[in-house]
Amino acid sequence: MTHVFSEETHRDLLSRIPHCTGREVSDWLRTVEDGPALRFDEKVSWLRSEHDLAYGHAKALVHEYDLRRAARKPL
Repeated sequence: MTHVFSEETHRDLLSRIPHCTGREVSDWLRTVEDGPALRFDEKVSWLRSEHDLAYGHAKALVHEYDLRRAARKPL
């Protein structure tokens, strides 16, 4: 499973999440944070099965979570 979206596709998917799910991206990122410690593809599957998210939205959320988490880590 590839983890790469174009930046434009990634931003587009994130912008649609509130409309499609009724929840803000920040709420979903807290859900990912509080969820089980899994690999990328397992987190995507977990979001899809437990929260009924579309594949693209789940993948975009996990990718965004990983980007933000990496940005917090000191080099």
